[in-house]
Amino acid sequence: MITQIDRKAIRMKKHKRVRKSVFGTAERPRLAVFRSLNHIYAQVINDELGVTLATASSLDAEFKAAELAGGNVEGAKKVGELVAKRAQEKGVSKVVFDRGGNIYHGRIAAVAEAAREAGLEF
Repeated sequence: MITQIDRKAIRMKKHKRVRKSVFGTAERPRLAVFRSLNHIYAQVINDELGVTLATASSLDAEFKAAELAGGNVEGAKKVGELVAKRAQEKGVSKVVFDRGGNIYHGRIAAVAEAAREAGLEF
């Protein structure tokens, strides 16, 4: 019998494995990225307190004003810039990157590179 690959289950398994070593603190919060088919989301999280410090997504009004799509690399770059700007407004300059079980390629890498260029260190 041919078994079908459950991609979400595989991603969640990888994400659990990554989260064992990636932990956000007050000094270095976690930059978590989630990608769906049409949108991309990024959050800066302090795991010690369980508090989200800054967020950005392809559903934000500021993103939509730029008339970009969330399902491509250009949109992911804009989300990376937005989350970096909002994190720096909160006084965050260093983060730990959490790719969310996805491979570091395409939109995930675009968010990371744009956040680095906008001033976040990781």
